[in-house]
Amino acid sequence: VQLQASGGGSVQAGGSLRLSCEASGRVDSIRAMAWYRQAPGKQRELVAQVTSGGTTNYGDSVKGRFTISRDTAKNTVYLHLNGLKPDDTAVYYCKTDHLGTTGWLYYWGQGTLVTVSS
Repeated sequence: VQLQASGGGSVQAGGSLRLSCEASGRVDSIRAMAWYRQAPGKQRELVAQVTSGGTTNYGDSVKGRFTISRDTAKNTVYLHLNGLKPDDTAVYYCKTDHLGTTGWLYYWGQGTLVTVSS
């Protein structure tokens, strides 16, 4: 499985971005797609997740500002970032959860940097 993330960049506070992550390879076993982020000196944290059934889950710090969506036909997950704050500055990673015959497998993308200036 390969995950190709894109869409990061530099914006001013209050601005918006859209991140994309396209999965290729064994996409038939995907059960959830998610975005995580890691700021300098901090642990990686969940930003948002969407399951194959369409259920979404958000980290508390982004609720009401970020929206996750998925295009199943394109095997792509999007993260719409609105109302960006300097605290949102981080490397954003996409992750896929797969259920196979041997159990759960997890894959990570390479990360895309989001920088928010005040």
